[in-house]
Amino acid sequence: MHFQRSMFALALLALAPGAQAQVSGGVVKIGVMSDMSSLYSDIGGGGSAVAARMAVEDFGKAHKDLKVEIVTADHLNKPDVGSSIARQWYDVDGVDVIVDVPTSSVALAINQVTREKGKAFLVSGAASSDLSGKACSPNTVHWTYDTWMLANGTGNAIVKTGGDTWFFITADYAFGLALERDTEAVVLKDGGKVLGRVRHPLNAQDFSSFLLQAQASKAKIIGLANAGGDTTNSIKQAAEFGIVKGGQSLAGMLVFISDVHGLGLDKAQGLIFTETYYWDLNDGTRAFAKRFAAANNGKYPTMVQAGVYSAILHYLKAVEAGKTDDGTKTIAKMKELPTDDPLFGKGRVRMDGRKIHPAYLVEVKKPSESKGPYDYYKIRATIPADQAFRPLNEGGCSLVK
Repeated sequence: MHFQRSMFALALLALAPGAQAQVSGGVVKIGVMSDMSSLYSDIGGGGSAVAARMAVEDFGKAHKDLKVEIVTADHLNKPDVGSSIARQWYDVDGVDVIVDVPTSSVALAINQVTREKGKAFLVSGAASSDLSGKACSPNTVHWTYDTWMLANGTGNAIVKTGGDTWFFITADYAFGLALERDTEAVVLKDGGKVLGRVRHPLNAQDFSSFLLQAQASKAKIIGLANAGGDTTNSIKQAAEFGIVKGGQSLAGMLVFISDVHGLGLDKAQGLIFTETYYWDLNDGTRAFAKRFAAANNGKYPTMVQAGVYSAILHYLKAVEAGKTDDGTKTIAKMKELPTDDPLFGKGRVRMDGRKIHPAYLVEVKKPSESKGPYDYYKIRATIPADQAFRPLNEGGCSLVK
């Protein structure tokens, strides 16, 4: 098993007398499962563990009666590895809730295990909108973003400004296919056309044949339905082929601040994409980012890491309010209580498990426009919370009455 235990126990939770008995083993145990070593490690990884510890610390300032412990593991982006860690955590190690889990195929597997075991799952890293659609579960909350939100934020904006012919370069697994599907639906709905698509394996190194096909298609927009290292490699290699200079545009359907940082503004400038958190939105987001960077080797938080913080904070509020860490009951309580934190503001968790908050269409600044480290985005539009995510009745979730 690929475990690291950070025995991070804190006294927490002012529970009513006798309520402690309702918390299994007298401790709330949080398992942060992420990609700790590969192409998504900058998006979640060790930074997700940092965010989790910050959430536990911040909650603990006001609630000092119960221990909360954090354990971490690396799922290696493999569904079988993620499932076996989840079973070990739930059955043997007393873990109550699993958090983060980038890589949709892994998250969909853990979604199933969590439901079987009656535990709780807070997804921040994975994107597939099926997690609040046909695979929705009473034990899962999909927190930060999803493929429908990305497609509608970025796809809509691009088609409406003339980018009406598309070619997709897609990561060939659950996430990429869902992102391509959701984006294609938006392009067609807005009157655009899809001229072609290619699929590449996860963590591909050489994108030249895919980029040459995209170039030959003459599509105005090359939609990158991939993430992390796959996106940054696509963008770097596209620059070598002079694709953008030749008049085609790249649409990164899922881009994180860590990607922009890795690429540098000279290569990333002008990219348009959708985020749900940016460190420089307001005083609350700035204060969090400063503390986070100090604990994370100077690296600023991605929206996934911000989502881990926010989701754990709300989960602990629900444990406190419900006087139990029973997974099914706690997720039900999370849906009952309104959400409110400094990173995402006020929001709610819908009955399909979808967390609702605004999204932001951003454009990457030119090097000359950036005033300092991580000053990377211009906010082009705010998409209000009630429009940012798929309408409740359109996802095919069985929990929606």
